[in-house]
Amino acid sequence: MTASSGSAPTPTARAVRPLVVLLGLLALSVNLRAALAGYPPLLETARDDLGLSAGAAGLVQSGALLAMAAGSFLGSSFGLRHGRETALGVAVGLVALGSLVRGVPVVAALVGGSLVLGLGIGLAGVLLAGVVKEHLPERAGAVTGGYTVAMMVGASTAGAVAVPLATLLGGWSFSLAVWAVPAVLALGLWVPVARRAGRPAPHAARQVLAPPWRSSFARRVAVYQLGTSSVFYGALTWLAPYYEGLGWSPQEAGLLIAVWSLAQIPTALVVPVLAERRRRWRFWTGTTSACAFVGSLGVWLWPQPPVVGAWGWIVLMGLGLGAGFPLGLSVIAWRTADGATVAATSGLVLGTGYVCAGLTPLLMGVLIDLTGGFTVALAVLLVFGALQAGAVVAIGDRPRE
Repeated sequence: MTASSGSAPTPTARAVRPLVVLLGLLALSVNLRAALAGYPPLLETARDDLGLSAGAAGLVQSGALLAMAAGSFLGSSFGLRHGRETALGVAVGLVALGSLVRGVPVVAALVGGSLVLGLGIGLAGVLLAGVVKEHLPERAGAVTGGYTVAMMVGASTAGAVAVPLATLLGGWSFSLAVWAVPAVLALGLWVPVARRAGRPAPHAARQVLAPPWRSSFARRVAVYQLGTSSVFYGALTWLAPYYEGLGWSPQEAGLLIAVWSLAQIPTALVVPVLAERRRRWRFWTGTTSACAFVGSLGVWLWPQPPVVGAWGWIVLMGLGLGAGFPLGLSVIAWRTADGATVAATSGLVLGTGYVCAGLTPLLMGVLIDLTGGFTVALAVLLVFGALQAGAVVAIGDRPRE
């Protein structure tokens, strides 16, 4: 899949130093999972306060993820029209706005704010991939792993401090609103980068790309991403409530999410670099996907074994999931020709993944309501894990598409 016209960066875009871009990307990325990870430890408290069913509480997270899907589908054209660097700043501004709206403790604000921040996260995910291809193409795997780690640091912090912040600030909604602060700070660091990058060339918004869904490679990666995203966001939303149902306190369940997120960091940072050296994508993706599947299976069948308790499964699951997202984006950067094509392919892949991931927390919540327990709902994670494994085999280690 190639562009019908060139998409080389403009001279002003070349003038931005790679290190400055990297630091800006890391600052922005801290905010791209924190707002989502801060909700699950507070989910049961919000349910009690607002009188929500499990399905409705899951719908809040699902709404954010479906908005992320919309942002992913729109991200490529939005970046072409306004410049990827400027558009990325707008995306993080939406994350800040949505977080602030969720500070009002009513259902409409919780849902509406989640939709706004989800749209921002979806736009940013696509734009990040294009910016990396534009400014740091020789280290796409390492940089993608780096900004994924930054996301995980934000998620780990949010999961760990969500309940203490709610206690300190006097309510669960204020704990959610806090995440507007780091988003605004990151935006302040990114604005100089966007200004130096300048506006896109006049022809850029009119650039015609082959529709990404016509590429069998893009379709295979989309299946892979919907598998890994569904497992990730389904677990992110319902692991904490699941263990609360087993007798854990909300603070302990929040710590579990923090450990789960921290366990993702080593593989997110190291595995894409190792895979990039010899383009052994199938080996590393297959290994980490197997870890995630076994961890999910353990949580389902034997949630609290002796000695290690839940922590062993949680760490194994986190190690497996950590590499899933960056490997999915890295293989796109390796096998496509330019930043515009990377953004278009990433938009299809991430959008498809987020649609399925957005329905997963809702589906799991409905199953919890219907069955009165978590057993059937957790089996959903195993189904998506198996789908991801099948896509790994189908994608393989081919040269550039």
